[in-house]
Amino acid sequence: MSIKLENINYIYSPDNAFRKHALKDINLVIEQGEFVGIIGHTGSGKSTLIQHFNGLLKPTSGYMYYDNSNIFDGHYHLKRLREKVGLVFQYPEHQLFETTVQKDVCFGPKNQGLDEQECMERAGEALKLVGLKEKYWKKSPFELSGGQKRRAAIAGVLAMQPEVLILDEPTAGLDPRGKNDILNQIQKLHQELRITIILVSHSMEDVAKYAGRLIVMNQGRIFFDDTPRNIFRRHEELEAIGLAAPQVTYIMAELRKKGFDVSADAMSVEEAKKEILAFLGKDA
Repeated sequence: MSIKLENINYIYSPDNAFRKHALKDINLVIEQGEFVGIIGHTGSGKSTLIQHFNGLLKPTSGYMYYDNSNIFDGHYHLKRLREKVGLVFQYPEHQLFETTVQKDVCFGPKNQGLDEQECMERAGEALKLVGLKEKYWKKSPFELSGGQKRRAAIAGVLAMQPEVLILDEPTAGLDPRGKNDILNQIQKLHQELRITIILVSHSMEDVAKYAGRLIVMNQGRIFFDDTPRNIFRRHEELEAIGLAAPQVTYIMAELRKKGFDVSADAMSVEEAKKEILAFLGKDA
């Protein structure tokens, strides 16, 4: 189930002084089962782009396809698309509203026309997938911690059994432990369910660790589209548009400049550690 964008342009407020050309000639294909990271500075077009993936925004010009069908041809069932392509907005816990976590997660399946038993089964499966313990299911969502609320909100989308899960800054506002828990859970979902994951993030370390493909947005255009490793090799070009590689990449590059025979491609502390230990072993 691929997502395909052809020559997509999007203009906010096209007929007044607040006109903004947010997306410019976007051509993009995301294949089933990919884990894609999207990065870019504020205003680069990231959020506008992902809202096209499930038809929340209609392009000013261009074509958007899901599973080879044009979603804006007038006959396409957009409600069904949004069940297949789930979008979790930044701070999704603000959308929690039911009296219990379980009822909140049941909301999506209920709107899909499932009976109460099916809704409860879907909710239970989704809550287990996000790692929220059963003792919290009957609690009010407002009694949960920030990370637990985030899990419950993601479970609400998963309960509709989407084929694509889009997450817009899913760890915003969380402490380091909560952030790692959520991202590890998302990675686990990708590995176990083989659904397509699209992760919007400001953290280079996060996309380096989890994404297999990275899209860099700049001024409404796709600036890079490649593996994280290949993109972070070009950190000087990233710096020119206000971005950067993971910090450890710079450290390794500096070591290499000083004559240490280590790879400058390391994107994590673990990779850097292996490189340095291997070098020390050779040098001994």
